[in-house]
Amino acid sequence: MNTFQQTTRPILILGGTGKTGRRIADQLSGQGLAVRIASRIGSPAFDWENRATWGRALEGAAAVYVSYYPDLAAPGAAATVGAFADLAVAMGVKRLVLLSGRGEPEAQRAEDMVKRAGADWTVLRCSWFMQNFSESFMLDAVLAGEVALPVGAVREPFIDADDIADAAVAAFTDDRHIGQLYELTGPRLLSFGDAVAEIAAASGRSVRFTEITATDFATGLAAGGLPPDLVALLMMLFTEVLDGRNEHVCDGVQRALGRPARDFRDYARAAAASGVWGGAK
Repeated sequence: MNTFQQTTRPILILGGTGKTGRRIADQLSGQGLAVRIASRIGSPAFDWENRATWGRALEGAAAVYVSYYPDLAAPGAAATVGAFADLAVAMGVKRLVLLSGRGEPEAQRAEDMVKRAGADWTVLRCSWFMQNFSESFMLDAVLAGEVALPVGAVREPFIDADDIADAAVAAFTDDRHIGQLYELTGPRLLSFGDAVAEIAAASGRSVRFTEITATDFATGLAAGGLPPDLVALLMMLFTEVLDGRNEHVCDGVQRALGRPARDFRDYARAAAASGVWGGAK
């Protein structure tokens, strides 16, 4: 059953140009649903740090995909998301779908804020995105032939952003997902070295993984011009969240979609075929 099938009110997609947001927007639009994409450089402009932008983005919206920037693990994220969720409900939003993260205390506080806001809710608690290697900060490293990170043998069940988008679309178009928390992971555990090896095999490129110290990682990020707050956030994610606490696979994709999660090998082959990593090198 689809609560929104007969309404012309839009579904607001925060971060609608990002890895998950644009996929969700494309799917919902393809189903004939009204979509409003909000981003810092879009129209309407939306900035988590500028609350004056929130109301205009929310005006008339029936539902919201809540994707927090830069990450729900960031200090203060829960309070900000909670304030947004309260405003959304006060302005008539009926459903909130939250993109959350595994093993992140601040993210789980944000989940509680959304649950308490008063709208129908669905939480998508996700592992690391496979697409971080092809659409994000690790793409340049893959192209350069070396992915150097301060993480060792700890394994992560990387999730495909397409699976996240499919689950979010389901949450907006089928009422059975109301009140559900789906922990979304891929079907198997891989170390970052394993993941890089799969990318090398799929792409034909010479790409290696190197474990470096946290100090060297932070120095490299700062030298690349990354702002100090983002450096601190990435340091926390790599040195605290990737400590083994998430080293297990969950059945969230199967529960939400009735099918298995996509495997990293399939992602790597599809990304290689798209040309994002270029040819063999």
